Amino acid sequence: MNEFFGSLSGTFGRATGYADEQPVRAEIYSVERLEQYAQGLAAEHKTVTRKGRAQLLPRLEDNGRKLVAAYHTLVEAIRNGRPISPAAEWLVDNFHIVEEQLREIREDLPKSYYHELPKLAEGELKDYPRIYAVALALIAHTDCRLDTTTLRRFIAAYQTIAPLSIGELWAVAITLRLALVENLRRLAVLIVRAREEREQADKLADRLLELAKTREDSPILRGSTYSTSPRTGSGSYAGN
Repeated sequence: MNEFFGSLSGTFGRATGYADEQPVRAEIYSVERLEQYAQGLAAEHKTVTRKGRAQLLPRLEDNGRKLVAAYHTLVEAIRNGRPISPAAEWLVDNFHIVEEQLREIREDLPKSYYHELPKLAEGELKDYPRIYAVALALIAHTDCRLDTTTLRRFIAAYQTIAPLSIGELWAVAITLRLALVENLRRLAVLIVRAREEREQADKLADRLLELAKTREDSPILRGSTYSTSPRTGSGSYAGN
């Protein structure tokens, strides 16, 4: 049960250094298996109600900045005539939707409301809203492929063990969007990194081709052979 959340250890406790983070992804479950998982998750979750620092909000802003940076990097690559992957094309074409979602999350989740949400008392997501942990778990085990029936059954199964507050139920949609933005930022970082690595590989290949051409064009390396004098043991070049 803790395998997925164990993979998040340390991830949400830092504001920088996201280069090693992988997408939020785990084994894909059927609806029936999701219901069992939700009940197990509810039994494990221990909550507290306290204000503290609104950790998700700075995380949201940082995710927004990284998504904007990734978008500008990809747009610049397109302007320079460089090829980009289908995933990169999707991000560029749909970035207006991403921006809209970021704006709506900021409007729908003010600090005053955030502070009222029950927080986890322990674990890798300690001090984060319980409902956010529920949202992360759901998108991880569905690979972000959500539908209304699956969502309702997952939440209903969770509540057979640990009822959610009215505020948490109202925040389901918001925290799902937060979790999806988190995952999208991770994917965007990987997309940009892969493009940069391909570009570096292309540059290295060009250098190797230039080096090979230089060797071919060299009159010494192209038209001469190296011989050794049997008397002196010294080497000299001789024409073929």
